[in-house]
Amino acid sequence: MNFQPSLKTAQSEMLALFVSDIHLSPALPETTNIFQAFLRQTAMRAKQLYILGDLFEYWVGDDDITDDYNQKIVSALKTVAESGVELFWIAGNRDFLVGEIFAEMTGIRLLPDPSVVSIGGRNIVICHGDAQCTDDTDYIKFRTVVRNPEWQKQFLSKPLSERKLIVQSMRMNSKSEQAQKDSNIMDVNPDAIAKLFDTSACNTMIHGHTHRPALHTETGRYRYVLPDWDADTDKHKCTGGWLSIFADGKILLSDLNGQEI
Repeated sequence: MNFQPSLKTAQSEMLALFVSDIHLSPALPETTNIFQAFLRQTAMRAKQLYILGDLFEYWVGDDDITDDYNQKIVSALKTVAESGVELFWIAGNRDFLVGEIFAEMTGIRLLPDPSVVSIGGRNIVICHGDAQCTDDTDYIKFRTVVRNPEWQKQFLSKPLSERKLIVQSMRMNSKSEQAQKDSNIMDVNPDAIAKLFDTSACNTMIHGHTHRPALHTETGRYRYVLPDWDADTDKHKCTGGWLSIFADGKILLSDLNGQEI
């Protein structure tokens, strides 16, 4: 697929871009190429870039940052940061072990999940989205375990090769379990979303995780769901895109060609 971002809104300054669920991996070369092109061609035109989780298919610790593939991604992000674009990160369910070494080497700022950011005078609550999938009780229990600092400390103390084997086993089990689950329970829970709107005191939310890109509106509240990226599974049906916020107040959820979703 040729990456050809639309320039139709270039007349208005792009304040921020949001992406999530790129799932970068050496096994997905075309997706990797398209994301790198996005960084070179689109991200450079924004003042800020927010990555809301699952940039990587998995991340077993910052000591894997010297891997050739990971170095390529780190270098691409650093180039964006050095151009003057501010980079921000919220961890996903695949790459929650990204740490300070990664942040320092890329120039990215790690944010808690959820966070409230102010862009163009608008307060927006941002998150990955997995914590709001409360109907999937098995996943929420798993998330509670692996987000525990003590579990992470013990996991990171294991040899790198062992950690990779453990994560690969986890991913295989997760795929098997997801195939047996009702797809509805893997979406966000309306009450969890309403609670996050209430506690954040925001009327705009941006998240990823569910791979169900859309704008949901209800009673003056706007929830934008970011798309997942995949240009390798079916080269005739590539998925991906981003959300842009412009200085004139426009918010645009776009596909890989910059066309509105």
